Amino acid sequence: MTVKDKKENAQPSKQDLAESGKSKTKEWIKDLGTALVIALVFLQLLTPTLVREHSMENTMHQNDYVFVSRRHYSWFGNDLKRGDIITFDSELTTGLGFKKILVKRIIGLPGDKISISGGKVYINGEAQDEPYTRDGYTSSEMDEVTVPEGYIFAMGDNRQNSTDSRSPQVGFIDINRIRGKVVFRLFPVSGFGAM
Repeated sequence: MTVKDKKENAQPSKQDLAESGKSKTKEWIKDLGTALVIALVFLQLLTPTLVREHSMENTMHQNDYVFVSRRHYSWFGNDLKRGDIITFDSELTTGLGFKKILVKRIIGLPGDKISISGGKVYINGEAQDEPYTRDGYTSSEMDEVTVPEGYIFAMGDNRQNSTDSRSPQVGFIDINRIRGKVVFRLFPVSGFGAM
């Protein structure tokens, strides 16, 4: 047997094993630290949210798991757009007394004149094409209102089952109460993707 063969067949020493264990522990701690930093950054940018109601059907359903971009409007110049799906703090409460966070679609921006008549939503006098609504029409009637500066008008896509800006319980939504824009659906898998 050659010296080379003896070295290859030799068992690692206790010191070698100890150093290897320390190295693996350091690697594991480094990986864990990196994962925690990434998770913290991720949670500063996106908030995981579970949809709890039926008001956004057929776009979103109860128990859909979505991500809300918390910094979307602050980073992109408060560029609210009609059609954006947002979450916001409301004055409504749960059965346990907690304030509800609602998910709705922006329909009207500051200064817009909005009315509802004959199943159609009118913005600044123009009937809107809203293919995302569950039943294809809006059953309520509403005289024309003007969205005040600093506020938006939002409704659920399930117009027959949505407490939204049409209701005095919600009314116009202060822009400062918006938590973020819904940007991605994780679950169910059939709906996986950007919103």
